[in-house]
Amino acid sequence: MSLTPTRRETLAALFAASATAGTLSSSPSDWTLAQASEQIRRGKTSPLDLTRTCLSRIEKLNPKVNAFITVMGEQALDQARILEAERHAGKWRGPLHGIPIAMKDLFDTAGTRTTCASAVFANRIPAEDAEVVRRLKAAGAVILGKNNMHEFAYGATSIPSHYGAVHNPWNLDCIAGGSSGGSAAAVAAGLCFGAMGSDTGGSIREPASFCGVSGLKPTYGRVSVRGVVPLSWSLDHVGPICRTAADTALMLEAIAGYDPGDTCSVDWPVERYFQAMHARTTTLKIGVVRRMFFDQLDAQVESVLNAALEIIGKLTGGVREAELPPYKLFPVVAVEAYAYHRPYLTKTPELYQPSTLDRLQGGAAVSASAYADGRRELDRLRRAVGSVFSSVDLLVTPTAPLAAPTIADGAHQETPPPGGASPLLRNTQPFDIFGLPAISIPCGFTREGLPIGLQIAGPRFAESRVLSLAHAYQQATDWHSRRPPTF
Repeated sequence: MSLTPTRRETLAALFAASATAGTLSSSPSDWTLAQASEQIRRGKTSPLDLTRTCLSRIEKLNPKVNAFITVMGEQALDQARILEAERHAGKWRGPLHGIPIAMKDLFDTAGTRTTCASAVFANRIPAEDAEVVRRLKAAGAVILGKNNMHEFAYGATSIPSHYGAVHNPWNLDCIAGGSSGGSAAAVAAGLCFGAMGSDTGGSIREPASFCGVSGLKPTYGRVSVRGVVPLSWSLDHVGPICRTAADTALMLEAIAGYDPGDTCSVDWPVERYFQAMHARTTTLKIGVVRRMFFDQLDAQVESVLNAALEIIGKLTGGVREAELPPYKLFPVVAVEAYAYHRPYLTKTPELYQPSTLDRLQGGAAVSASAYADGRRELDRLRRAVGSVFSSVDLLVTPTAPLAAPTIADGAHQETPPPGGASPLLRNTQPFDIFGLPAISIPCGFTREGLPIGLQIAGPRFAESRVLSLAHAYQQATDWHSRRPPTF
């Protein structure tokens, strides 16, 4: 089978990533997505074997973690058999061929319920796949099922869910974060090799930080949101959660690109992110944003972040202070969320979780002029932020101001002040407002054994640059290779 230069280069990079990821564990559940992909391609394992391994772990561990709402066992096995037959016939769709992944339960899946963790949508069965689901299937991914989440993605804890709270694999008494809590917990517990999440205020990066995995929010408009139940059309992003930055690059390659059916999609060239992330980082100028991002920071988080910055300084052309344009919160999310939910709020308000209902109803009180002003300010900020990168190439901050709180304390931590954002999303929300690509990667642990996340952000459509620093940091450290002790 002849290989085009692009595929040959991809294979070489994939093999290199697998080879440098450390000694291959005898347990497939400990493999990275890149390692699993290389094992499939070389015939050392099969899509069917990996799918069975994941389904077995889901059966055993999901009652503890509660990361899945719906397990698509038979469909996943059928997909895996087809992909295994293709591999034997010499057809390889690419790095995701035969890789078991999961979808946050707001991505439409044809013939399988998409609930958004709500009783409102408990029996909702879409007729078509979301565009991202379609692209992942075309790339050869095996869809294992639908991940639990914070109801309708309107929160940061994944406690309010019709199907119960998601538990953090590092400490089952703690939250997994939200709203993509089930996706992050599933990856951390080894229930899948990657998962899709959504991010309107930090809902990919905050749970990735709390669960000790890597979560990438691409540029606004980089990945289609068609077929994804919205929270806010103006701020919704979707992206991958995996064990490593390299794994998120592989998933991003499959899902990135213009979708003419999505009004939020931007027609911008797609890079070969997995190859591009291997670029040298020694000349990159790194800006550390301390104002607000380091305010009232947990002492352990600050200590871990400072140690990470020392390593980053050695990997790059140096670290300096930087600032983002000042901004104030505006009611765009509240109005757009209310607009989508209004028909359901009118008919069945009792089916919502109480905290979700309160938030949604609050959007009804916002005036048209306040929404218009907020939408205009959002556009202005997305233009203004470009000037930040005239003096630095990337920005680095703590992902969250603290490690994962307990489920008992989580509801209090998550409640925003009037007109404000959840304290848990304080450091992630600005990059949704600015529409910039950002990733959270593990950079250490608290004394209690809870993960701490480092956030890296870059200019619009500079996903490759963000990934290159994240990958270089993970090559220099081993935080991403650690697994929850109870799993």
